[in-house]
Amino acid sequence: MNKVILSFVLTGTLLIVSCGQPGDPIARKKEALQKLKDEQSALSKQILQAEDELSKLDTSSSAKKEQTKLVAVQALAPGNFTHFIDLQGKIDALNIAYVTPRNGVGGQVKEIYIKQGDAVKKGQLLLKLDDAILVQQLAQAKQQLSFAQNLYERRKNLWADKIGTEVELVTAKNQVDQAERQVDIVNQQIDQTRVFADISGVADQVNIRLGEFFNGNNQIRIVNTSNLKSVAQVPEAYLSKVNVGSNVKVLIPELNNKVILTKISVTGKLIDPNTRSFYVEAKIPYEKDLYPNQVALIRIQDYTVQNAITVPVNTLQNDENGKYVMIATKEGGRLVAHKKPVIIGMTYDDKIEIKSGVQAGDSIITDGYQGLYDGQPISTQS
Repeated sequence: MNKVILSFVLTGTLLIVSCGQPGDPIARKKEALQKLKDEQSALSKQILQAEDELSKLDTSSSAKKEQTKLVAVQALAPGNFTHFIDLQGKIDALNIAYVTPRNGVGGQVKEIYIKQGDAVKKGQLLLKLDDAILVQQLAQAKQQLSFAQNLYERRKNLWADKIGTEVELVTAKNQVDQAERQVDIVNQQIDQTRVFADISGVADQVNIRLGEFFNGNNQIRIVNTSNLKSVAQVPEAYLSKVNVGSNVKVLIPELNNKVILTKISVTGKLIDPNTRSFYVEAKIPYEKDLYPNQVALIRIQDYTVQNAITVPVNTLQNDENGKYVMIATKEGGRLVAHKKPVIIGMTYDDKIEIKSGVQAGDSIITDGYQGLYDGQPISTQS
């Protein structure tokens, strides 16, 4: 009987709507559809109430209730919600040094004291360049110094006996000073044929052999693995959300997604015209299992809120009026599904923030919500 009444009301309403209402046809259809849904919801409530009253009066098998749909529900509770910008980055060394010749020119390699992979200390001798000509110049400079010193001693002795002039003595002393300076200069030039490490670390690149010309063009690279950083390129759209001090999670896939918590220490001030992104880096503590150029997942926190209401992303549905979720409420001693329009916020992983529409304590339908209509009787999984 109730179904006959519902069919009659729906048919009558359609006839009224089709009788030439003024205005846009699409708007009229939408208005009519919404009116039908409202009437359906009201009738569903009346039917449920009538069935409950009937079931109390008639306990025979003829008084059958409308079949319920089995669903799963979950009570909503406030909690912290955080959104991250997920980027692919890498681990890099904070200090990388390319070894260069101290004389600024280079020379032929005569001795190599390291090999690739060796640990080196700051100031350690790495290479010896050809110094044969300088050694000859040093011998000549020392000979000139010896001669000047001998001449000076003679002039000094003669001057002590009142022989000669003071000018000759001063000139002899000046020649000694010049010879000493020349010896020092050649010694410095010889010292500059020795190549030393500028920083402590690991020689991870040694592309030089005996007899080759060393000029410092990416031939020896030293990496200080005790000071590491994570680096990434951030899309331009997040320029106002990422700053020095922003929280960061660094995930290392090769180490079973090991998580390192840190903060942004450097943000670039230039947008790359090709990728429309900017550079960021975050220092990370030393760990023996971390290596420069290792792949890392960089998660930068750009939004967080406390006591937020979130729901599983898959429970959010859409209709012509917007987004909604289905919740379970008790009516007349039974559970009924109701549509709740919502306004959403940020989404991260499988959670979406709900700004308004539901509240803590509401029971959201998390499984079996597909195909539910407003006011439909439901039962929960035991």
